[in-house]
Amino acid sequence: MLWMKSDLSNRANLSPEGRRSLHILLKANKRLHKAYLLKESFGQLWDYRYPASARKFFENWKAQLRWQRLKPFEKFAAMIERHWDGVVSYCHPDNKVSLGFVEGLNTKIRVIQRRAYGIKDQDYLRLKVLSSFIPDTPNDPH
Repeated sequence: MLWMKSDLSNRANLSPEGRRSLHILLKANKRLHKAYLLKESFGQLWDYRYPASARKFFENWKAQLRWQRLKPFEKFAAMIERHWDGVVSYCHPDNKVSLGFVEGLNTKIRVIQRRAYGIKDQDYLRLKVLSSFIPDTPNDPH
């Protein structure tokens, strides 16, 4: 098989055979090639330390979408635009959080939501999530 789903992964994660297959695939389809290059280049956004530099990169990235007829990328760019404040806050070194921590947090929240099934109070859910991070203290007899 010439193409497999994993062939559209990051080039660095591909085997030599996967890289050859990707090269053949991208050579055969210009729109797919442009989409792949856009996907690969977008990852650079997370390397910026200054909001103005990140914004300039994103504007240049969006400019590459013009005339490409890549609707999913246009929707993606609009979503990034809507959430720009959160995206750009990642530029500050103090805000960089490991993916493992985020996944653990999401799992913890899903467990709390499952336990609180039927309760629709968002403030209660927020309180439960926040209180789950308070360390347990041993019972003090005094």
